[in-house]
Amino acid sequence: MAYEVTLIRGDGTGPELAEAARRCVDATGVKINWDVQEAGIDIMEKCGTPLPESVMESVKRTKCALKAPITTPVGTGFRSINVHLRQALGLYCCLRPCKYYPGVRSYFSSVPVDLVIVRENTEDLYAGVEFEQGTEECEKVFDFVNQMSPNRPIRSGREETGISIKPISISGTERIIKYAFDYAVSHNRKKVTAVHKANIMKFSDGLWLATCRKVAEQYPQIEFEDRIVDNMCMQLVQKPELYDVVCLPNLYGDILSDLAAGLVGGLGVAPGANIGDDGAVFEATHGSAPKYKGLNKVNPTALILSGMLMLRYLGENAAADKLENAVAAVIKEGKDVTYDLKPDRNDPTVVGTQEMADAICKAMN
Repeated sequence: MAYEVTLIRGDGTGPELAEAARRCVDATGVKINWDVQEAGIDIMEKCGTPLPESVMESVKRTKCALKAPITTPVGTGFRSINVHLRQALGLYCCLRPCKYYPGVRSYFSSVPVDLVIVRENTEDLYAGVEFEQGTEECEKVFDFVNQMSPNRPIRSGREETGISIKPISISGTERIIKYAFDYAVSHNRKKVTAVHKANIMKFSDGLWLATCRKVAEQYPQIEFEDRIVDNMCMQLVQKPELYDVVCLPNLYGDILSDLAAGLVGGLGVAPGANIGDDGAVFEATHGSAPKYKGLNKVNPTALILSGMLMLRYLGENAAADKLENAVAAVIKEGKDVTYDLKPDRNDPTVVGTQEMADAICKAMN
């Protein structure tokens, strides 16, 4: 049996990472027919869009994609392709395991960090309901808000204010917290922590928290607790070993998943998955690092481990274990790893992206 999988090569260092990850997944022995697609800044110059329709058609057909990093311009330009894919394909769950592998440089190397971030992917401030400062629409929203909330007015001028709206729904919250509990059950995890700011945002985060508590009643075998988001940041830094599965709304999940990645050595070792009812896209947590494009320098671990998550999604657990064990062995040995995984980043034995992938393939064989 061969699986149909879309491989989105991305831009910046994306194509190098995609090649490394594809070779490692293939080396597990699982048969995959890769449908290679282009997206990002590079293809925009040719097609006039960073996300050609052929990419969407491919992912809708295969229902499974491994995506290399894609650059998102800051402040201007097109919106995040990652966000668009999640919303267009209904990928409501962002799953980001944060696990320490011996040999990785980390201040927490003596702490058994092994937690999973479950992030709601389609609502919250990332829903993109925004009104640009100075536009007629924005000023109308400004006036409406002040009329509806005379005791809590926006304390700025209507001509100088940009506005974002934060939608949180019962159905969206139920769906993601149930995913977190089901993940805990199926992966023998013991606890789910819901993160919020319900003490301040009582009608959005308050709804989130109330819904999480109600769903938790359906899973009496799993411990449940909640944490206010700012306290959660401190808790993760002070005692990350106390946490297991952490479920968050979209914005908090984005921020805390990077914090959690920092506990285990950084984004270079942080895989990710975006999962919906009818498909999934697997991607590294980090960006495209365009300044390193073509240098064969960046760490491929995050995208390779994203390939491992993809194999688990496909039901190929033995192959996923094989790949993860090989990654762990290469990192622990510390010989054939990229510069960021060396104690001394100027170590002359540093290898490149493809050479580290070669070592992982060899470890599997």
